[in-house]
Amino acid sequence: MTLPIVDHRIYTIRLRKMNEFIAVFEQLAMPVLIDTLGNPLGFYTSFVGPQNQFVHLWGYESLDEYERRSRLRDAHPDFAAYLKASEPYIVAQETRLIRAAPMR
Repeated sequence: MTLPIVDHRIYTIRLRKMNEFIAVFEQLAMPVLIDTLGNPLGFYTSFVGPQNQFVHLWGYESLDEYERRSRLRDAHPDFAAYLKASEPYIVAQETRLIRAAPMR
């Protein structure tokens, strides 16, 4: 099933810190994200092109749903702990909202 809106996030992680970042993400972020955003579409790390990038994708039925769920995530009492714990590992973040192309 293709969802109309996809939140496409790219985090650039400090050199040689990907494993530490993923451990923090799994332990602190995932419980909050599953609780507030639902099930992810996938997680990826780069191996060709720009390096040290962690990508995750979340699908939504509408822009309203994306905004509502994002507010839930940001207000979750455990989300601040993830933000603090992950800060030393993240160099940059890109957030894109993309939509399905109308293909035949």
